[in-house]
Amino acid sequence: MFEKVLIANRGEIALRIHRACREMGIRTVAVHSTADANAMHVRLADESVCIGPPPARGSYLNIPAILTAATISGADAIHPGIGFLAENARFAAMVEEHDIVFIGPTPEHIALMGDKISAKQAAKSLGLPLVPGSEGAIGDDAEAIRLAGEIGYPVLIKATAGGGGKGMKVAQSPADMVQALALARAESKANFGNDAVYIEKYLTHPRHIEVQLLGDGQGHVVHLGERDCSLQRRHQKLVEEAPSPGLNRTERAMIAARAVDAARRLDYRSAGTIEFLFEDGEFFFIEMNTRLQVEHTISEMITGIDLVREQIRIAAGAPLGMTQEDIVFTGHAVECRVNAENPDTFRPSPGTVADYHAPGGLGVRVDSALYAGYAVPPHYDSLIAKLIVHGGTRNECLMRLRRALEEFVVGGVETTIPLHRRLMGAPNFLNGDYDIHWLERFIAPSEQA
Repeated sequence: MFEKVLIANRGEIALRIHRACREMGIRTVAVHSTADANAMHVRLADESVCIGPPPARGSYLNIPAILTAATISGADAIHPGIGFLAENARFAAMVEEHDIVFIGPTPEHIALMGDKISAKQAAKSLGLPLVPGSEGAIGDDAEAIRLAGEIGYPVLIKATAGGGGKGMKVAQSPADMVQALALARAESKANFGNDAVYIEKYLTHPRHIEVQLLGDGQGHVVHLGERDCSLQRRHQKLVEEAPSPGLNRTERAMIAARAVDAARRLDYRSAGTIEFLFEDGEFFFIEMNTRLQVEHTISEMITGIDLVREQIRIAAGAPLGMTQEDIVFTGHAVECRVNAENPDTFRPSPGTVADYHAPGGLGVRVDSALYAGYAVPPHYDSLIAKLIVHGGTRNECLMRLRRALEEFVVGGVETTIPLHRRLMGAPNFLNGDYDIHWLERFIAPSEQA
C-alpha cells in the first residue's frame, strides 16, 4: 500500500480524499494555490506545498509544479480528484513516467474516452446504443446543415473535447445552425483549445442515467447501481438520486449489465461511469467519465462501499475485493449540490463565510471544506458543499432531506440552498416525474425576475 499520496485538487473533494487516506493509514500531501493557503484540506494534510497563484492555469493545472511537489515531498502516488487534471491523459502518463502511481484509469483509457468522437466509436464497437448523429467531427457549415437535415431537427451541437455543458448548443431549424455552430466552436476553443464539434439528435424529454463502475484492470468489473442526474441547469447537475425513480427493475438490470460488459471488455481500471440518455424505454450512450464523479456519494450511501478507498486499493495493485453478488443495495439517496451562487440569478457569490452550521442526524452526510471565517475564492468552481441524505425509501429520504435543508446554515455568501428548499415543494420532483429539461422550466420565473 502507498505511504504518501499527493492530492492534486482542492475544496471538498480534496478533503474527501484526505479522509479516505487517513482511514487507510496513508499520509497526505496537499497542493494549493496562494488563494487556498487556509483551506481545510491544507490544514489537515500531513504536508502542504504551494504550487502557484490563484488562476488554475498557474496552479491546479500546472503539471510541472504538481510533479515537482510530488517529487520533493516523496509522494508515491497522486490522486487527481475531480476536474482540473483528473481526465488529462498527458498528466496521467507523465505521472507514471516519473515513477509515481496515478490513482485512476490508464492514460490510454482516459484519452480514448476523453474525446467524444473516439468515445462514441468505442461505445459502438462495445455494443452500446448511440444517439443518432454524425460519425465524427463535422467540417464546414454546409456539411453540418446537410447532416442535421438527415438526422432531423432539433439537433444538438457538441464539442468533441467537451464537458460540463461547455461547447454545447441546440439548433431548432436550419436558420439556427450557422449561429449555433459558431457559438459552439468558439466556446469549445476557449474552454478546451479545440474547436471541433459534432452533431446529435436532440432528444426532447430524456432522463440522464449513469452507471457507477469499479474495475481492477485484471478482468473484474462490478457496478454500484445507477444514478439519475436529470435535474440540471444549462447542462450542470444540481441534484442527483440513486436509484433512479424513472427506471423499472428490468431496465435497471439491463443497463447495468451492458455497462459492466463494456467496461470488462475494455479491461477498465479504477472508478468510472458510463452515462446514457433514457427516453421512451431506450438508452443511448452519451460518454464515459474516467474519474470519480461529484455525485459518487449517493452510490456509496446505497451500497456502503467507499469508492475512493477502492480507487486507492486498485491503484496499489489489489484486485477487486468484492463480486457483484457481494454488493447489497439498500434504500434511496439524494445529493444536493450547494453552490456559492445567488439562488435566483445564479451569479457567483464569493466572500467570507460568516456562519456555518451543517445539518446532522441519521442518514445525513455533508461533504464540505467550509468553516466560519473561510474566504470562498472567486477563481474556481462555485461548489462549496454537498448535502447527501439516505433513507429506507425514497419518501423517507425526501422527508429527511427537507429537514436537513431547513437546518443547513451558510452565512456571509449567497447559496443555492433556498432553491433546493423550493424543490422540496415541487410535485414533479416529489413524484420523480422529471427529465433533463424540467429544472430549467421550474426555475425560469426566478431567473427572469
